[in-house]
Amino acid sequence: MAATERQSSKCVIAGGGPAGIMTGYLLARAGLDVVVLEKHGDFLRDFRGDTIHPSTMDALAELGLLEAFLELPHQEVRYAEGDVGGKRVRMADFSRLSTRCKFIAFIPQWDFLRFLAARAQAFPNFTLMMEAEAVGLVQDGERVAGVVAQTRSGTSEVCGDLVIAADGRHSTLRRAAELKVDDLGAPMDVLWFKLARRGEDDHAVLGRIEAGQMLVMLDRGDYWQCALIIRKGTADAVKAEGLEAFRARVMGLTGRSSASEIESLNDVKLLTVTVDRLKTWHKPRLLCIGDAAHAMSPIGGVGINLAIQDAIAAANILAGPLLNGRLTERDLQAVQKRRSFPTWATQRLQIAIQNRVIDPVLRSAATPTVPWIVRLMQHLTFLQRIPARLIGVGFRPEHVDLEVIDAGRVQR
Repeated sequence: MAATERQSSKCVIAGGGPAGIMTGYLLARAGLDVVVLEKHGDFLRDFRGDTIHPSTMDALAELGLLEAFLELPHQEVRYAEGDVGGKRVRMADFSRLSTRCKFIAFIPQWDFLRFLAARAQAFPNFTLMMEAEAVGLVQDGERVAGVVAQTRSGTSEVCGDLVIAADGRHSTLRRAAELKVDDLGAPMDVLWFKLARRGEDDHAVLGRIEAGQMLVMLDRGDYWQCALIIRKGTADAVKAEGLEAFRARVMGLTGRSSASEIESLNDVKLLTVTVDRLKTWHKPRLLCIGDAAHAMSPIGGVGINLAIQDAIAAANILAGPLLNGRLTERDLQAVQKRRSFPTWATQRLQIAIQNRVIDPVLRSAATPTVPWIVRLMQHLTFLQRIPARLIGVGFRPEHVDLEVIDAGRVQR
């Protein structure tokens, strides 16, 4: 049996998604030794959340990264518009937000992660271990002492003063820690696929709602990333109808004469929608953030934004105690307390939309009508700022505490 490799760091982060990479960047910038474990060999995964919200771009500006970020290829969406039963409506106006960037930026998540990782790797105290999967916890009595990782060379133990679980909605570490999860329910799943752009296509984020069907089309420059929203548990039945039936469904929703770029049903990927939340996000020397603490519905594309806000709050609160060697569970409690309300409020809003809008539409065979509040928003356009604020900024946007994040680096 191969010997287990051992190494140590001040902070070990499981998961190289938005929450993990941003937390790693901030703590490394603060002067802490940080190891981030990412189970894949690269960041290239299709059909991940690709929305960067105005509040996230505000945080990038605070860190001096916004200008470089905006140089990356991206699409800018200033309005959220939809087609309800054949009627075009505008539901959110991001152009009037009191943020630096008055739009949502659409950028492949792998480009965003590579951007952040490259900035983090400029710090000599930041280590990104690719193809290193967190498979368990190292225990020191009642306390967590590190992470067991499976790498190409075998098993490794990476120990630290703090373990941050940012390993997604199916988090291995939160399961290993036996943290209890509240499943809040979701009435739908999503089938993701791509459609080629055509010259006559417009550039708006376009949701189409017809009898019993909903489709979201996200602008990716030379193609549309499409999300067909279906009733939960019906994906197999939809696919059992066959390729031509699926193409016909797509053509009916988009008004296109062809959907031949969907070459087989293997091009259609299922996202099983989950909305859940940990009762307690921590135990001694372990903290869960991002999807590991609270899986979000895809409504509004706010998952990345919530993950980034968690990362900023965690770094603001924990960098000082970690640098001073005085981290306590009370500090971890402070992170959960700070982020609990925006998580709860966002999920409550998502669940209300799921139950009052999406589920009734998916169960109905009637052509949907535009809700009265949306009709009112077409005349009183200032009302469009409310959903823009909720989606683009959120309930409690976090700001980087540069006195904390840069103080430790200066001292070091």
